[in-house]
Parts: sequence; C-alpha cells; structure tokens
Amino acid sequence: MTLSSGRPAVVVDGVAKSFGRTRALDGVSLTAGAGVTGLLGPNGAGKTTLLRMLATVLAPDDGRLRLLGRDAADAGERLEIRRRLGYLPQEPGFHRGFTAFEFVDYVAILKEMTSRRERHDEVRRVLDEVGLSAVSGKKIRALSGGMRRRVALAQALLGDPELLVLDEPTVGLDPEQRLRFREIISRAAEGRCVILSTHQTEDVAALCGSIIVVHAGRTLFGGTPAELVATAQGRVWLDATRSPDARIAWRTGTGLHRNIGDVPPPQAELVRPSVEDAYLLLLGDESAAVAA
Repeated sequence: MTLSSGRPAVVVDGVAKSFGRTRALDGVSLTAGAGVTGLLGPNGAGKTTLLRMLATVLAPDDGRLRLLGRDAADAGERLEIRRRLGYLPQEPGFHRGFTAFEFVDYVAILKEMTSRRERHDEVRRVLDEVGLSAVSGKKIRALSGGMRRRVALAQALLGDPELLVLDEPTVGLDPEQRLRFREIISRAAEGRCVILSTHQTEDVAALCGSIIVVHAGRTLFGGTPAELVATAQGRVWLDATRSPDARIAWRTGTGLHRNIGDVPPPQAELVRPSVEDAYLLLLGDESAAVAA
C-alpha cells in the first residue's frame, strides 16, 4: 500500500497537551509526507507524547490533527486511520511467554485479520522482512534485545501500513544492530510515511529526508538535514585548545579540539558542521533565549 501523491500524510496544527500542570506540547505544528521524517529533541521535549498522538493513542487538548487525509478527532475516521497505521512504541510490552510468531499473530488478530491462513501468511512475511524467520518459533524471553526490537518492528509492519510511527527503534542496540535497523527502515519507507523519533543524530543524517526538532513542547525547526546543517555554517572550528568562545568543545582523536560556538577566533580552521553540531547549537540558542 502506498500513499496518495500530492498531500501530506501527517498534518499537525497547533497541537497542545497537558498532564496536570505539566505542558507536554505547546502549539506544535508540522507536516510530513512520504519518506522518513526524523523527530529530534532532548528528554522531556514532548516527542513521545507527540508520537502517541500520531498513533491515535492520545487526543490533543487543543489544535488539529489530520492523518492520511482523515480527522483523528472523529471516531469513524480514527478507526480508518488505525487500519492503515503501524506503531512501534518505545516500550512494546511483550508477553514474554509468547514466541515471536505468536506475538505478531496476536497483534494481527487485534488488527482485524480474521482469515487464519491469510493472517499467518502475513505474519510470516513481516518476520521475514525483519530477518527473524529462523527464530519465529523461539520464546521472546530467549531472544536478544536486538531481536526483540525487530519483533516489535515486525508487528508495526503488519498490513503494509501507509503511516509508520517509530519511537526510539534503535535504543539500546549495538552498532551492528543499528545498521541492520537502518536497512529495514529505509526499505519500509518506500511508498509510505515514516515518523522516526531518535536521540541518534547519525541515524537522522543517514535515513531522514526531513527533520523536525522539538524542545519544551514546541517546534524549533522543520526542514531537510542540509537546511539544518546550514544553520551551523561558520560556527564549527578546530583548534589546538578549547576556545574560550566555544559553547561546547571536545578533544578529538587527532588531538585537536572541535569547537562549536557563535564567533570563531581569527584564523580559525573552520570545518563543515554535522547534523549533531547544528542540533546542539539550535538547542543552545533556544536555551539562551529562554534564560533571557
């Protein structure tokens, strides 16, 4: 199943959400279409709250949310959204006595796949897609952490959803497992919208065609990785020591210090900024504005 061309899959307009006195989201707005959109932000920024709204688990207090051309506030349209949605929460909540096949089959039943033969074919398809066919009969408690994350991704891929919402899918994985996940997610993004929340800026740089940065419940940035990197141009330099003008600096493996700040010293050796550099500067600018 692929997205209809010419319209965004996700439209979030001025969405707000509070939990008691805590304002988790404060007027977030964004759009996303086909491909992978990365959602970046520090802990407590509101990312998981936003993703739970995109998965129709939570309703906003204010604002408008349209998913796959439908109004998430309408009960009938919300049901249609859920039939075309895949969601991988940060904590999937496995029944560890299930095998991998049994768990994904259980989720398939919840997704209204009533024909046993067709459902089992679909379960086998998604387990194969994430590379778990050989261990489909193993208990989840016997699988490694990386394999359990792939089981969680498999259930999200059931039914070939048009919208895939992934909350920290690579958390806790070693480098090899993260590279495997990148491959799976890049394949999954063909013809569908993927919203990917992560703390790993290198995953965003490798996978995402667009980036949304959220901080303190608000949208700070929306654009391409190249546009985010451009905001840090001329603000990253190498020096033999930590520069007093740097906001952040660290000694690299070459022995030189990578400095990130606003005004490089004269004759500084400027270097091309990364997504991480630009992200750190963006958060620093916002923190300074709040303090002022």
